Amino acid sequence: MSPTAASLPPATGRTGKTAAKPLSAARLGPRDVLHTGSAGLRGRPMRVILSALGIALGIATMIAVVGISASSKAQLLQQLDRLGTNMLVVTPGQAMIAGQDTRLPVGSAAMVGRIDGVEHVGATADLPQPVRRSDRIPATDTGGIAVKAADQDLLATLRGTLHAGTWFNQATGRYPTVVLGQVAAQRLGITTPGRQVYIGDRYFTVIGILDRMPLAPEIERSALVGWDAAGQLLGFDGHPTALYERSTDGSVESVRALLARTANPENPQNVGVSNPSSALQAKAATESAFNSLLLGLGGVALLVGGVGVANTMIISVLERRHEIGLRRSLGATKGQIRIQFVTESLLLSGLGGIAGIVLGSGATLLYATASHTPWTVPLWAVTGGFASTLAIGSLAGLYPAVRAARLSPTLALHAT
Repeated sequence: MSPTAASLPPATGRTGKTAAKPLSAARLGPRDVLHTGSAGLRGRPMRVILSALGIALGIATMIAVVGISASSKAQLLQQLDRLGTNMLVVTPGQAMIAGQDTRLPVGSAAMVGRIDGVEHVGATADLPQPVRRSDRIPATDTGGIAVKAADQDLLATLRGTLHAGTWFNQATGRYPTVVLGQVAAQRLGITTPGRQVYIGDRYFTVIGILDRMPLAPEIERSALVGWDAAGQLLGFDGHPTALYERSTDGSVESVRALLARTANPENPQNVGVSNPSSALQAKAATESAFNSLLLGLGGVALLVGGVGVANTMIISVLERRHEIGLRRSLGATKGQIRIQFVTESLLLSGLGGIAGIVLGSGATLLYATASHTPWTVPLWAVTGGFASTLAIGSLAGLYPAVRAARLSPTLALHAT
């Protein structure tokens, strides 16, 4: 049986000497690449910090812009979820004929309440009397506060809450009592129920102060009097000036189509119907309107940081020519030199990117805490920002890496 190739003796030349095998460069594993790429960073920590700072500021700006916008939008969406988008407001429109009565009928709230799908109906009516802190204050000094009559169902329809005190009931709604909107209470300097304000020609006792009403900002600037008390004490004729209707989510459009001719059957063309939640929806949709501009500024800062990284890498190549020549003399290939400096650039940019993500997320957290909004940093912003830093790092380190690989080992070793 013939011997295998593995058992054959090595080939010999005419001189009887064994033929030498061609030399090949050792391959660098991932650990070796990381070690050689981080050597320059470990040796110059202050330069690393300053170079990574530009990248960090660019990424921090981009993360903060996206995070603050997302946090604000999340707050608006939470408000919409809590307040709902199923409320419509009915108001008198403009008269088509001069002298035509555009007021809503006295029983319009009850008629609207009979529409299929309607759950709550609340009514208000504008009153001509001003509200003052006392009778010593001139009647012309109203402070921009309106006086309105309000029925008992208004608070439930608006899904409002009370900051302090109570809402009208069948008893308090008949007596000289008043509930103040948030802005009205601030302008009158009243922080707790039990105080009195002057409306018309008599004092009314404050029994409640409302919280904010995002869907009805006009209520925030009003002093609300009970519906019955307004008729008995302030000469109110019973015609509402606004109906707030809340229906089921699935019947909003069908109810909207019936509201005008139900609220005012004689003159449905003189009735206006609006959806107050559309303002919040539009605001949520346009919350990121200026994001492109601010993201562009962050991108400019990121590019400036990339230029700083490229400059740092070029200087590093010039300073480390002796090291490059020594490695080439010991067998390192041009490809290994290129990988070393590209890795160093990537590490430098990656450190800046991580720092920028932390700074941007921290800025978003401070904003969310100060403005009482949910802290939201989209995952796509974090991953996209970090990926852009690696891309910038690759481009910034490419030219210095090619320049380092082209250095002649002999000239590099003789360089001082």
